Amino acid sequence: MAITKQYLKSKPVCKVTFTVPAETAKEVKVVGSFNNWNAKTNPLKKLKNGTFKGTVDLEKDQSYEFRYIVDGNFTNDEQADAYAWNDYAWAENGVLNL
Repeated sequence: MAITKQYLKSKPVCKVTFTVPAETAKEVKVVGSFNNWNAKTNPLKKLKNGTFKGTVDLEKDQSYEFRYIVDGNFTNDEQADAYAWNDYAWAENGVLNL
């Protein structure tokens, strides 16, 4: 898994690209505090090489918790900037620091 950050000079925005290698998966989504954990808002697109990829514009100088949903199962990105415990899910969420 990979996270790429591209800060825009003209706006206080960071383009965050999420890349998830999941050749056998049918669907991968990214959910988090930036989209109110709504699985319908940020599905990743499957590329020909089996990788899922998507970009989200996020306000910089903020921190966001997130997780991936791969075929209905939650998972974290090992390249997250940090991890935060979530009592509701009884699991850790990945954290993006922008």
